Amino acid sequence: MTLAVPVLYLLAAACEIAGCFAFWSYLRLGQGAWVLLPGVAALIAFAWLLTLVPSDAAGRAFAAYGGVYIAASLIWLWSVEGVRPDRWDLIGAALSLIGAGIILLAPRS
Repeated sequence: MTLAVPVLYLLAAACEIAGCFAFWSYLRLGQGAWVLLPGVAALIAFAWLLTLVPSDAAGRAFAAYGGVYIAASLIWLWSVEGVRPDRWDLIGAALSLIGAGIILLAPRS
């Protein structure tokens, strides 16, 4: 695994979370519709970034990404929303990252 894969996953997670949060902001927090345009752009960037992950199967790339997304969502929760993750959040994120590592690093026949 090259350094590029973790960077791609982190960038994809940032784009997906930012894009989804734009819709959350509009629909749940009463922000103006203007937040949707950068949100859509972020979601497009997210999808594009995942296509850059070197993998023989899209499903495997997406499955491994899921663990990174969970951990990145908790970072967003703390840094943007100001809610500190509890120990159960951290345990769940650690388990998901272990799962992502198994998916990415397992020897394939």
